[in-house]
Amino acid sequence: MSSAPATLPTQDSSAPPTARRAARRGSGRRRWVPSTYWLYLIPGLAAFVAIIGIPFVLNIWYSLHKWRGGITTMTWVGLDNYADLMHDDQFWQSFRNSVWMIIAMVIIPTVIGLLLASLLFDYIGKHFNGRVASVLRATYYLPQILPVAVAGILWNWILNAQTGALNQILHGIGIENPPDWLGNPSTALPSVMLVLIWIQIGYPTVIFMSALQRVDPELYEAAELDGANWWARFRAITLPQIKPETFVITLTCTIAALKVFAPIYVLTRGGPEGSTLVPSYYSYLNFFDKSKVGYGAAVATVLTVIIIVVASVIQLLQNRSARKEERGA
Repeated sequence: MSSAPATLPTQDSSAPPTARRAARRGSGRRRWVPSTYWLYLIPGLAAFVAIIGIPFVLNIWYSLHKWRGGITTMTWVGLDNYADLMHDDQFWQSFRNSVWMIIAMVIIPTVIGLLLASLLFDYIGKHFNGRVASVLRATYYLPQILPVAVAGILWNWILNAQTGALNQILHGIGIENPPDWLGNPSTALPSVMLVLIWIQIGYPTVIFMSALQRVDPELYEAAELDGANWWARFRAITLPQIKPETFVITLTCTIAALKVFAPIYVLTRGGPEGSTLVPSYYSYLNFFDKSKVGYGAAVATVLTVIIIVVASVIQLLQNRSARKEERGA
C-alpha cells in the first residue's frame, strides 16, 4: 500500500505580489520597529536643561567676570575670583562650619533616628498599640514639614537673650546672666546645630522605620531562640539589612548639610563674627549685599563641585558595598 507523498507549504498564488514579497521578507527576519520611548524623556530633559543646566553654565560664566550686577559692565578676569578665594579667610571658615553642619544634619540625626526607629519598631510597636508608634513617628517628622520661617520664629523666641523662654527658665532657677545663645560667637554655632538636629531627626527615623518593616522577622526569631540579646540582633541582623537606606540617608543629608541656607538666614545671618557662616550664605552675601556677583558665583561653583565629588564618592562606596554583598551571597 503506497503512502501519499508529503507536500510542502506553498504560497497562496491568489495573494498579490507585494504581499508575497513581504511574507518572504518577514519569514527570514523580524522587521525593525523604531522605539519611541525616548520621547517620554524630552520633558524631563527640557526641565533639567532649563532649571539646572543653563543656570549652572551661566554661573560659571559669571564667576569668570567681575560684575556688580544690573546694567553695570562685566569685566573678564578669568580665574582671578577663584585665586582670591584661596586667600579668603571667610571662605575657608564657611567650609569649616560646613563640617559642623554635617555633624548636626547627618551623623547625630542618623544615629538618633536609628535608635528611635528601633525603639518604635521593636518595643513600642510590639508592646503597645501600633497606632502609638505611628503617632510618635509623625511627631518626630513634623519639624521636616514645618516651614523654615515658622521654625526660625519659634527658635528665636526660645533662644532670645532677653525674652526667650530658655533664658526665662534659667532666670527662674537662679542663673543671673544666662548666655546670649545666638549673639555670642561661642554659643551661636552649637545653638544652630541644635536647631538643625531638631529639624533633621525625623527624616532618618521615618526612613529607618520603613526599612525595618522589610526585614524578615524570622531572622529575629531564630536569633532570639539561639539566645542572642537585643544588641546582638541589632548588630548582626538590623544593621546589615538596612545598609541601603543608610547610604540613602547619608547621601541626601550630606548634600543638604553642604548647601544649608534657610536656617542660617533666619537665625543668625552668618553671624556673629562669621561663627555660623556657611558657603551657600557666603555666596548669597556676595551676590546681593556686597554686589560682587562674580565672586559669589565663584563660591557657588566651588560648592557645587564639592557636592558633586562628595555625592560621587558616597555613591561609589554604596556600589562597592552592594557588589561585595553579591559576591558574598
